[in-house]
Amino acid sequence: MTTTADRPPTVTARVDVPSLRTDLLGRHAELRLMAREIMRDPRFHKVEGQDRAAHRAQVLDQLRELAAHHDVVRAFPTRLGGADDHGGSIAKFEELVLGDPSMQIKAGVQWGLYASAILHLGTAEHHDRLLRPAMTLETPGVFAMTETGHGSDVAAVATTAEYDPATGEFDLHTPFRAAWKDYLGNAALHGRAAVVFAQLITSHDGQRVAHGVHAFYVPIRDEHGEFLPGIGGEDDGQKGGLNGIDNGRLWFDHVRVPRADLLNRYADVAADGTYTSPIASPGRRFFTMLGTLVQGRVSLDGAAVNAQRLGLTIATTYANQRRQFARGAEEVVLLDYAEHRRRLLPRLATAYAQTFAHEELLASFDEVFSGRGDTPDAREELETRAAAIKAVSTWSAIDTLQTCREACGGAGFLAENRLTGLRADLDVYVTFEGDNTVLLQLAAKRLVAEYGRQLKAGGAAGVARMVGQRAADVAWHRLPLARAAQTLSDVGDARRQVGQVRDEAGALLAVRLDALVAHVAQGLAPARSLPPEAAYALVDAHQHEMVEIGRTYAELLAWEAFSRGLAGVRDAGTRQVLTWVRDLYGLSLVERDLAWYLVNGRLSAGRARAVTAYIDRLLTRLRPHAQDLVDAFGYAPEHLRAPIASGAEQARQDEARAWYRAQRAAGTAPVPEARPARG
Repeated sequence: MTTTADRPPTVTARVDVPSLRTDLLGRHAELRLMAREIMRDPRFHKVEGQDRAAHRAQVLDQLRELAAHHDVVRAFPTRLGGADDHGGSIAKFEELVLGDPSMQIKAGVQWGLYASAILHLGTAEHHDRLLRPAMTLETPGVFAMTETGHGSDVAAVATTAEYDPATGEFDLHTPFRAAWKDYLGNAALHGRAAVVFAQLITSHDGQRVAHGVHAFYVPIRDEHGEFLPGIGGEDDGQKGGLNGIDNGRLWFDHVRVPRADLLNRYADVAADGTYTSPIASPGRRFFTMLGTLVQGRVSLDGAAVNAQRLGLTIATTYANQRRQFARGAEEVVLLDYAEHRRRLLPRLATAYAQTFAHEELLASFDEVFSGRGDTPDAREELETRAAAIKAVSTWSAIDTLQTCREACGGAGFLAENRLTGLRADLDVYVTFEGDNTVLLQLAAKRLVAEYGRQLKAGGAAGVARMVGQRAADVAWHRLPLARAAQTLSDVGDARRQVGQVRDEAGALLAVRLDALVAHVAQGLAPARSLPPEAAYALVDAHQHEMVEIGRTYAELLAWEAFSRGLAGVRDAGTRQVLTWVRDLYGLSLVERDLAWYLVNGRLSAGRARAVTAYIDRLLTRLRPHAQDLVDAFGYAPEHLRAPIASGAEQARQDEARAWYRAQRAAGTAPVPEARPARG
């Protein structure tokens, strides 16, 4: 029997590079192209090997140039010179990574964190008084949230801001060394003011009352760059990457902050010390105020995708030019080796999937932050998706850049070819705006909670029915019955096995997520009735599964976004190639987790073997299209700036081929056995 996997395609599989390039630019194509044109300017390019002081000075100059001439304030109110365009602003911002990741992140600190905190946490009075200097870079700013001792645990920061009704001021204080604000961009040198997150404390009937973490606007340096009284800090020094940013630490010794400088959109303190908030729940109030972080996670996701695509363009171009070892009359290009394809093409498929996922995430962000679709449910869904997707894409960027470096051999280790620099600069993205492990647990917690709400909404009968169905499903798949059914269905027909795994890739990802969520939700159900210590131990026992839920959720979102994106690809031949890319992405994930699918009875041994067999087939099919797929990313030579991905490398290879052919014609070509050992 012939399956759909073996029928010849109805269209010629080819990539229309210009058409695909346009498709990949998405809804903000014009703004992305504008940013890419700016990033062709050498003034915005990272100088590899530059010393830290010079790099910091250069990045500050780059930000001044951006602020003066290149529309970096699109997200801000029109009345203040912005465009109220949140999605377009991020689309432009994430392209800055093409010039220098340090420049991109320092811009993110200034406009995406510091100024955005004033915008989203302050009121119109704060906007009129504080935003314009932040937008123009007249006041370089610091986003002072993280503390040395409380990393991702923002709710537990120890810096305090206690209100004094007698003076109408808050007393901002760092009680001990671990409460220093740390890892802060702009803090070491350039920052003149900071948005500081601290525990707000008032007094009521002689009792001190803590209201949780709130944000305050605090000047930190004078016009000469010296710390103001009561404020101190130090330089974080040399880092593993992003050394164009002046990261540093800040501390506060009973600094007096006027009541008007509490950013009071979500909570206020009256002159007499009365605390009020339109959000009654302290937990919801805290997460609402932290909502400013979501745009950082969205933009880091976009930058991580861009960095992957840069690395893959360099490595794939090199692999299509670099020749090694003779096969008959010619040396072979690297990408013609099966293992090299195994290295690069699944990661290229991942980059494509994450491109489509990012485009949908950016659209959701714009819908919420523009106000068009800003509801509590929409905001929670956005935060959940952003947490999971940012975690997976930034980890993927590190893996991809390292693989690209290795795939380019010694040439990949040279700083001039950018892969090591990109890898170093992207390293901290996995802990920026939330440690990835914590973010995945955050996403998983919300998915598990939603599962619980669905159970509760069904009432007692619904709970019994869902539990019964789950028990039957588990029993079915733990017995050999499901595997036996698959084996009988596929017996004698390997092509059917291939067709089934190809057609079921998306469903298999969804099945895994559903099973993980259900298992953890049921495992954690007793925690509600346990003492705190026992409940904590139960949650801790499921922590790894929570991380797996978050990761699987992000990967399924990417699969679904890719599948929807295929419908928008205008050229039929390109759509055929991208369908193979989508299948390679999904099946690579299934292959990675084959043990889970086998242990849980979701795949028979025959179909499990077919997964790898079909991946190998896809790698062969995609080989002729690899260069077109990276060219469609649309990066100019000024963006790549890697000699091994340039015409110069091709010229060197052509020269080597000509020499080799001449030697063979003369009968003096070396044979493999006669080659001297290198070294």
